[in-house]
Amino acid sequence: MGDMETIAIVMGDMETIAIVAAAFVLAGFVKGVIGMGLPTVSLALLAIALGLKEAMALMLIPSFVTNVWQGLVGGNFTAMVKRLWPLLLAACPAIWLGAGILEQADSLQMAAILGIMIFIYSALALARITVPAPGRHERWLSPLVGASTGIVTGLTGSFVMPAVLYMQALKLDRNELVQAMGISFSVSTLILGLALAGHSLLPTELGLMSLGALVPATVGMMLGAWVRRSMSEERFRQVFFFALLLLGAWLALRPLIL
Repeated sequence: MGDMETIAIVMGDMETIAIVAAAFVLAGFVKGVIGMGLPTVSLALLAIALGLKEAMALMLIPSFVTNVWQGLVGGNFTAMVKRLWPLLLAACPAIWLGAGILEQADSLQMAAILGIMIFIYSALALARITVPAPGRHERWLSPLVGASTGIVTGLTGSFVMPAVLYMQALKLDRNELVQAMGISFSVSTLILGLALAGHSLLPTELGLMSLGALVPATVGMMLGAWVRRSMSEERFRQVFFFALLLLGAWLALRPLIL
């Protein structure tokens, strides 16, 4: 291998590292300000820059670590697990199934599905639209929501739709909702990692880079927590979801443009 070829490979690796670091600083910053958004932001940015399958592998460890912390803190862990276990149990095999489909699918098309999910979620958040409480239907709706979310997670890496809308409909208080999302996302991330590895979608180098991404994600979260004390969370949420809306639209339309 010649010197110029070696330099080109090193420069390419450095460019990838810079893209990953910047994406996780921004994603961590968003999570630091509003308490959520790290997987969604990192997936959207990295899917555009590197590809969806690579983005899913890279977000695994930062997402898992931050969501485990979120799921354990709050004092409602046992109660939330008892309430959510049908949803979580149904999600696990569905994630594996979705990842199996992803293994054979076109990454650009799957990224478009991710874009559609992000666009819908952002539009609903901006419009303040909520779904009705499940009430007595919760027993059978929870596994259904878990399975559908699991399929989407396996295909796109996103844990949001429809699980977050459903958990918001459960009328949990703010702390319970944050903890419930942390528990759900932690289980989903763990199973997604196992599914990606089982379907040969988790190369060692991406796993190591995902571990390294903990550093910029943590830096971003610290910056976001600092900013949260000096700005309106509501205004930031509006800007965040509008930007996410545009990112989702771009991901969804890319197969038609490229």
